[in-house]
Amino acid sequence: MSRPSATPHATPVTTPAPGSFALWGDVADPATLTVADLREGWEQHRAEVVFDCASAGPQRHTFVGPLLREVMAVARPGFDPARRKERSRFLVTVSGGDGHHTVLAWAEIDADFGNAPVLLATRMDDEELDTAGTQLVVPSDRCGARYVSAVTGIWIGAHRLPGTPSSDG
Repeated sequence: MSRPSATPHATPVTTPAPGSFALWGDVADPATLTVADLREGWEQHRAEVVFDCASAGPQRHTFVGPLLREVMAVARPGFDPARRKERSRFLVTVSGGDGHHTVLAWAEIDADFGNAPVLLATRMDDEELDTAGTQLVVPSDRCGARYVSAVTGIWIGAHRLPGTPSSDG
């Protein structure tokens, strides 16, 4: 796993290579990860899903991959894990190779809150995604709008009200 030289709140220094994505934002250890990294570094979970796609109609797929929250933990998000209210301010944005973006609240995926089993898929319908890139999978969604293909970036950061000082100086 290679690490871009980024600081918290900075944008990734380089564009990830095809099949990889940048993990960055309000984190101590930004990283660039590949599908192979996801397959080898974390426990794999299986999700059989059905969702409605606006352009292709109902979709049925089986995805395998690690939990998003476990992968993001390697970057050490900028909150004290023991402080629940602090964790609940954090947002996660996921960008795909086709320009598609989505936002999740950290609390949706946190085991102390929503505990949603959101995956970063390494396999779809028994096909490895090494070339295509990982896919964000939100099994609880009826609509497929938050399924992001060919993930290129995952940003983690705190919601801050206007006038609230940030931790980056």
